[in-house]
Amino acid sequence: MSKKFSEDFLWGVAHASHQVEGNSKGNDWWDWEQQGKTSEPSNWACDSWNRYLIDNKLAQNLGCDAFRLSFEWFRIEPKKRKFSQVGIEHYRKLLQDLKKRGIKRVVTLWHWTSPMWFVKDGGWHGENAVEHFSSYCKKVMEELGAEIDMFVTINEPRLPLNRGYLTGDFPPGKRNPLAFLRARKNMIVAHRECYDICKKIQKNIPVGVTQFCNIFEYANPKSPLWTVTKKVEDNYNWYFQDHIKDKQDFIGVNYYFGMKISLLPPFVKMKNIDKELTEMGWGVYPNGLFKLLMSAWKRFKKPVYIFENGIADKKDTRRAKYIKIHTEAVLDAINQGADVKGYFYWSLLDNFEWLLGYSKKFGLCEVDDKTMERVPRKSFFEYQKLIARYKGELEVQTDNIKK
Repeated sequence: MSKKFSEDFLWGVAHASHQVEGNSKGNDWWDWEQQGKTSEPSNWACDSWNRYLIDNKLAQNLGCDAFRLSFEWFRIEPKKRKFSQVGIEHYRKLLQDLKKRGIKRVVTLWHWTSPMWFVKDGGWHGENAVEHFSSYCKKVMEELGAEIDMFVTINEPRLPLNRGYLTGDFPPGKRNPLAFLRARKNMIVAHRECYDICKKIQKNIPVGVTQFCNIFEYANPKSPLWTVTKKVEDNYNWYFQDHIKDKQDFIGVNYYFGMKISLLPPFVKMKNIDKELTEMGWGVYPNGLFKLLMSAWKRFKKPVYIFENGIADKKDTRRAKYIKIHTEAVLDAINQGADVKGYFYWSLLDNFEWLLGYSKKFGLCEVDDKTMERVPRKSFFEYQKLIARYKGELEVQTDNIKK
C-alpha cells in the first residue's frame, strides 16, 4: 500500500528578509545595489517589514504548517555588539503572530546579507568572522529562541561563496581563491559554534543549514565518467554538510533543476521534461528532486526538508503543475524509505531576485509595486487545494486572505 505524507509533515512557504522587507539600508546587498551592481535597486521590496501580518495571514489561509523566513542581521545588530531592541521586538511580534495562527517558525539566521560593519571588519574571510557571527547567534537565541521552532544558521553557503569570492558578481565582489577558502572555513566553523550555542540555550530546537543542490547526470550511464560525475555531484551538494555532519539535526535542501553533463558541446545542459525552460532558463525535472532526496537520506540518515522549490512564471501557467509534480516526487522518495519531513514553496510573494531585480516572478501572490497589495494567483489556490488534499481535509479556507 502506498504511503502518505506523515501527520507531522510540514507544508510551507518561504521568503528572505532582504528580498521582501524593503529599505534594507545597512547591509552589503543594499550597498551593492547603490553601486549599480544589480539590474535595479530593492527599494521598498514588498514592504513586508510593515505588512508581515498580511503575509502571515496568506500563509495561514494556504493551510501552511510552517513559514520559513530570515532575520536581517543589521536590524538586530546595527553596530558591532550594539543590539537593537526595536529590531528584536519586531521579529518577536512576527514570530508570535505566526504561533497564534498555528504556524511553525523556521528561521534562517543568515540569508546572504551582512551588516556593513561586518564587511568593513573583513566579512566572512576576516579573522573575526566566526566571533561576530557567533555573538549574533547567541543574542538571537537568548532573545528569540523561545519563539523559534526550527533554526537554519546559513542559507546556501556555496552560492554566495562561489559568486562572492570566485566570480565576483555577488558581494564582496572578489576573485580570490585564498579568500574563498578562508571564508568557507569560517562559515563551517561558525555554524559548528552556533550549533553548540543553540543547544546550550534552546536544546530542543532542530538546527542545521540548507544547501542549493543539483542532480548531475552523465549522458552515458555506462561510461566511466558517470562515476566521476557522481563524485562531482557529491562534492557540489554535500561538501558543507559533510563538514558539519555531527552538528546538524536535519538536512535542508533547496532544489530547482537538474543538469546533464556531456563531453560534447554544450557540455552542461538542463534536464527538462517540458518543451521550454523556465523564465530563469532552468529546466523542470522533478525526478532530480527524487534522486536528491534519496541521496540526502542515504548519506546522512537524518530528516530531510525541502526548504526551497519554485518556478519563475509571470503568467502563472506552469506553477500549479510544477508544484504538483515536485510534491509527487517527494512522496515517491518517502515511499522508497526516505524520511522527508517538509516541503516549502519558494516563494509566497513576488520579490527582489538579487541581481535580476523584480523581473522574475516566483510568487504565489503578485505584489503591486505601487500599492504593495498582495494579489493571490490561481496557483495560490491550487497549492491550497493540494495541501488540503494531502492532509485529508475536505474544505479549505478562502475568506479574508488580504486581512
